[in-house]
Amino acid sequence: MKTFKALSALLSYPSHDLQQAVAAIREVLGEGVLPHASVAALEPLLVSLETGDIYDLQERYVLLFDRSRTLSLNLFEHIHGESRDRGGAMVDLLETYRAGGFDLAGSELPDHLPVLLEFLSTRPVEEARGILADAGHILVALAQRLARRGTPYAAVLEGLVAFACANPETEEAQALLSRKDDNPEDLAALDAVWEEAQVTFGPDPNAGCPVSRDALVRMAPPPAPGVQ
Repeated sequence: MKTFKALSALLSYPSHDLQQAVAAIREVLGEGVLPHASVAALEPLLVSLETGDIYDLQERYVLLFDRSRTLSLNLFEHIHGESRDRGGAMVDLLETYRAGGFDLAGSELPDHLPVLLEFLSTRPVEEARGILADAGHILVALAQRLARRGTPYAAVLEGLVAFACANPETEEAQALLSRKDDNPEDLAALDAVWEEAQVTFGPDPNAGCPVSRDALVRMAPPPAPGVQ
């Protein structure tokens, strides 16, 4: 399904290559995977990427996705943060990719949404729908947070929510939405947040260590503070 490869490109760091590919992306989005309304809603983002100044586009991208943890495109960030559980979930996700014949290229983490979408572009449509549904609460939270920022990137997440039939009223989605959004302009607060320890991903997944649980099961958020 080329649609997911196109959506992966739209959520990637803007480049001249991406700008030149917008016409091809627009054509791919018409293959019928997303609802017509979702495809139409992507047009402002496509126009912005196609015609905008590349340096402005890159600055806006960094402001949104790299300087705000609540808008991070690393999915496990929203449910595991920097805890040790995130490392185990990452190993499991790598095993899921390898079992599907998908090898990571580049430096992004396995839970990076554009990477997941690249993987889904190689899978049957119903399998892709099920995987995105497992992450539905995260997609809902990202979609609503981006919409509040008034950014055209919201349409990408809203399209994924529509495809996955994700319910914004679930307890998991509401728990994520109850968290206060980061202010990417508050550099002091952001520096304090990002000073936390880096994730340790545990042993090499190629070392023969068995996978204990499927990575996508770990997308459920932890209990709310005070809940035992």
